[in-house]
Amino acid sequence: MSLACENLTLEIAGRVLCRDLSFSVEPGQVWGVLGPNGSGKTTLINVLAGLAQPARGSVMLDQRPVAVLGDKLRAQAIGVLPQHEESEFWGSVLDYVLLGRYPHTTVWRVWGHADEAAALSALRQVELAGFAARRYATLSGGERQRVRAAQLLAQAPRYFLLDEPLQHLDLSRQIQMLDSAAALARERNNAVLMVLHDVLWPARVCTHALLLDGAGGAKAGTAGAVLTQANLEALFGCKLLPAAAQAQAGFVPAL
Repeated sequence: MSLACENLTLEIAGRVLCRDLSFSVEPGQVWGVLGPNGSGKTTLINVLAGLAQPARGSVMLDQRPVAVLGDKLRAQAIGVLPQHEESEFWGSVLDYVLLGRYPHTTVWRVWGHADEAAALSALRQVELAGFAARRYATLSGGERQRVRAAQLLAQAPRYFLLDEPLQHLDLSRQIQMLDSAAALARERNNAVLMVLHDVLWPARVCTHALLLDGAGGAKAGTAGAVLTQANLEALFGCKLLPAAAQAQAGFVPAL
């Protein structure tokens, strides 16, 4: 079982973002995707989820092309936390989280008791159970981000693709989000791939990493092999310092 890409080439407006990229996301793994702005991180997530087509190459879900799967079947396996929402949501927080249950409904049924229970459980996991009746539009940016994560938890996919999951969150909530992502892999044997910008966090929670330079190059592998000071300094074009002596402490900018 895996979500794998083979010889993947991504292009935007004629510019090659990455070329001949091959890697596999497997249950129990947490992948961190890093790269400068415009390097193709969001494009990669959309391609892995079957929401966009690559210029070349293929994406396989359990050895089946993602492109041939129906929407519901794909959504039962792959969940996406997008970077941006394109429209305002009119309903309550519970209504919003319940949208994550769509892949598990039938043509003749909308939401049942099991769906509502899953949605409320997801809200408890992000510590927002008391917000179920609130209008989604009244929430702060950080609260919305946590509710969006709850929607994905209610969806219960096997593969979680998170595009900048830490945005709008204060420090304690960032740690909570990262711990939750690691727990999905460690305790539930899910697979998680997330776009991160802070070089302090990936080595602490990720088992694997992918670096995209935006000029066609990429490095993929275990976190220990990929998230080195030399690799990250070359990727972001700035000097870094180890945050601590431990191998998994991460890095901070050298001021």
